Amino acid sequence: MEKKLKKLPNRITLTEKAHKDSRWYVVHTQSGYEYKVANTLKQRVESLNLQKEISDILIPTQEKIVISAGKKRNVQERIFPGYVLIRMNMTDENWLVVRSTDGITGFVGIGTKPSAVSEKEVESVIKFMALETPKYEAKFNVGDGVKMTGGPFQDFIGTVSEINKEQGKVQVLVSIFGRETPVWVDFEQVSPL
Repeated sequence: MEKKLKKLPNRITLTEKAHKDSRWYVVHTQSGYEYKVANTLKQRVESLNLQKEISDILIPTQEKIVISAGKKRNVQERIFPGYVLIRMNMTDENWLVVRSTDGITGFVGIGTKPSAVSEKEVESVIKFMALETPKYEAKFNVGDGVKMTGGPFQDFIGTVSEINKEQGKVQVLVSIFGRETPVWVDFEQVSPL
């Protein structure tokens, strides 16, 4: 499931002065409810005045361009659907506050013990989220039949021979004068048959 690109906070920092023993943990949520869980947890933490104990909530997302029906749209795609990262001081009381939040089904860990995620791993996720170039998502695969919907080859039928997701382009083999000719076009200029 993808969220339309709008001002959804993928990181909520509750305080800059986190507890000295705070570490990152991963919680499992009901799929599709990551943003709702993050906002509910934020409200609980603020109402219980636990900002130093539970200081950061992160929903790993990445901006992506999806092309369907010949139109581009930007979406925030969750990198790890059903998971939210939380920076907290792990005590029994704090565990209970997080664990009893609506939508959270449990901590990720060994057995019943939550496992902390290293700071380096979280930094890697944050860097990946910050990549400037959005990725394109194609609604077709190599070998699929497509119809050209724009450009000089409009209404031609062809077969996808190569896909370049980084540039948002697809190579289509079209029949021109009885010969198959490769043509590079933008994702938005083709639609699946």
